[in-house]
Amino acid sequence: MAEGPLEAPFWRKGLLVAGLDEAGRGAWAGPIVVGAVILPPGRYPFRDSKKLSPKERERLAEEVRRVALAFALGVAGVEEVDRLGVLKATLLAAKRALKGLSLLPQALVTDYLVLPTSLPLLAPPKADEHSPTVAAASILAKVHRDGLMAELDRLYPGYGFARHKGYGTPEHQEALLALGPSPVHRKRFAPRGPGPLKVS
Repeated sequence: MAEGPLEAPFWRKGLLVAGLDEAGRGAWAGPIVVGAVILPPGRYPFRDSKKLSPKERERLAEEVRRVALAFALGVAGVEEVDRLGVLKATLLAAKRALKGLSLLPQALVTDYLVLPTSLPLLAPPKADEHSPTVAAASILAKVHRDGLMAELDRLYPGYGFARHKGYGTPEHQEALLALGPSPVHRKRFAPRGPGPLKVS
């Protein structure tokens, strides 16, 4: 890997770099959330949100909001995921996140998500491990989506949304087989007997 974060070449040119990452793309229920963050050049303690505990994510989300030059969130709901498919819904959420930024970015870094843009774009796999802006975006997206799933758990009790956040777990599958799908389950996913849920 090149020395320094992925943003370093852009930062050296004085460009505003927006990092983007999503949460919920592979879930069976709930929305897709994309975070977008513009940080000033520097070193940050931000890491891939999947490697952080909930308390660490909450603490770092506050830090992201404190140090960021701009940040925003974009959401694609379950109906949009069903209508557009996961990839197009993710792109839609990313477009909404970028539109919500209070500053116009001059370059983009994403975690393997190729956006339709005229801006310089880096979209390598595992960017959240090598880009503080992408890691910061992943933290904000995960914290926001977890909050949404906790609210859905209150609206639709019995599925365990607050625990598994809509992802595929044995608990989630058992609840689906017992209760059937809720209004916030993606219709592209359905239980298929005792094994894991599969795309229909």
